[in-house]
Amino acid sequence: MSGIRFPGIRTQIVSAIVSLSDRDYQERVWIRREFPHPDYYDEFDLAVHSLFDDSPILPSPAPGCVGELIYADEEIPLARLGEMLGPLIDELGDVPDAEYLNSPQWPEVVRRATAVREIMERNEETHRD
Repeated sequence: MSGIRFPGIRTQIVSAIVSLSDRDYQERVWIRREFPHPDYYDEFDLAVHSLFDDSPILPSPAPGCVGELIYADEEIPLARLGEMLGPLIDELGDVPDAEYLNSPQWPEVVRRATAVREIMERNEETHRD
């Protein structure tokens, strides 16, 4: 990945964004626990940890993230996702994933994650070595 200093962490970030952008995946994997293979595991908490705890991406990308984890300004819409997801996490706290998916704010979280995913995936193709 040309121009990204920590591509492994970026891969985790993109994976978390993809899971947040796919309501069918969330229902299938997070709620019904229908994993694609026996060694697979995913849940909402993993996406949260990847984006809020394991990297300085959310609630708003830290200035040093450009070039380290994200490509320039076109990926700054991550902040719009953080503006929605951060307060929702503060409001709901440690509840089952289904409560997040049933929240009236959840469709907007998915919409914003979808917008970020499209930008990030386009950049993956553009910046591929």
